[in-house]
Amino acid sequence: MGHITSKNYLDLQKRLDKAPQGVPTSDALFKILEILFTEEEAKYVSVLPFKCFSPQKAAKIWKLSLPHAKKILNNLAEKGLLVDLNKGDKQLYVLAPSMAGFFEFSLMRTDGKFDRKILSELYYQYINVEHDFVEQVLGITPPVVRTIVHETAIQKKHETEVLDYERATHVIKTATCIGVGDCYCRHKMHHMGKACDMPIKVCLTFNNCAKSLTKHGIAKKISKKKAKEILDDCIKLGLVQIGDNIQEGLAFMCNCCGCCCEALLAYKELGYKKINETNFYAEVGNKCIGCGICEKKCPVDAIKIKKVKGKKVAHVLLDRCIGCGVCTRFCPTKTLLLERRSDLKQIPRDTFERFIMSAIEQNKLQNLIFDNYTIWTNEMFRRLFGFLFSLKPAKKLLASKQLQSKFFDACLKGKNSKFFNKLINK
Repeated sequence: MGHITSKNYLDLQKRLDKAPQGVPTSDALFKILEILFTEEEAKYVSVLPFKCFSPQKAAKIWKLSLPHAKKILNNLAEKGLLVDLNKGDKQLYVLAPSMAGFFEFSLMRTDGKFDRKILSELYYQYINVEHDFVEQVLGITPPVVRTIVHETAIQKKHETEVLDYERATHVIKTATCIGVGDCYCRHKMHHMGKACDMPIKVCLTFNNCAKSLTKHGIAKKISKKKAKEILDDCIKLGLVQIGDNIQEGLAFMCNCCGCCCEALLAYKELGYKKINETNFYAEVGNKCIGCGICEKKCPVDAIKIKKVKGKKVAHVLLDRCIGCGVCTRFCPTKTLLLERRSDLKQIPRDTFERFIMSAIEQNKLQNLIFDNYTIWTNEMFRRLFGFLFSLKPAKKLLASKQLQSKFFDACLKGKNSKFFNKLINK
């Protein structure tokens, strides 16, 4: 690495890399961290736990007075690096993930706190030029994000089969708070001279994430009616809805285009893997006139026009189709329809379940269990259990759906249920 980086930023990168998502080392990454975090903040954040924590807990970890710790925490939340949670008279914090998290939040700001042009150039280098990070994110099981189907594209015969969590309108209807902010992806591409003409202010956030972002001016609080209007407008434009890969309490829903969206670009460029498609797929009927509109509108290049017996017809590449429904909206003969998949996607119940499942898959569960980064015994246990979890018998046991089900049920009946479901998802 050519870039000279201080120990505090190196420690911060190591802490962020312990999460299931991780952040591979890179000169561009360290430049990003140096813009987002002061050196003092990097030092303090590098020892924060994965779980939600109180100001009192942070003060104890940092060996600072409570007022001093609160000031640091508030500054970090103001920048979108921490998400703050209010439950009654209790104030809690949790470190935002890199993506979808503080990378996006930094470009959603419009108050000049960060130089968005420089950040855009660095994000482009780290994510679009270098592929280590995005390959790591796309390689996570279960995937970080999922595609949400255009409800207007669902045939009547399938209406009763569609579950609530598959509907974007249900996400809006059940949200306790909704915010809207600038689209990170299009804003970044704007500074790179590659932006399309799709709207910018269409990134929707929900629940506690929205409460924190709207509180600190990163997003604007809006009504459910306004959120539905934004959704409807984006569907009319042929944008794809992509959100948290969970059933309950989504934190965000992006309205994505195939030319700027980080997830869709990576999906196309890195071999069509690890983006959760919907429970639908597009199918071409016998009235296709081969006009090519669907081929142009498909955000993931999953439709090709081919000649069959001298006639041009659309052909859906099922190994690429994400089942968004965009193509069906623009089909002039209405012969392109969404059909229900026989093998339905298994979506994690909530943030807690997805986080634990991905930690197991990435062999990082020990980092979540022993997350006190200020005492040597936790480091010892992280190394020991990291080794034990990496052994084939342990990996096979941890991968067992039966064991995971019992583990999640136990957590949901205990303290972790209130901890995650009430603090993160609601």
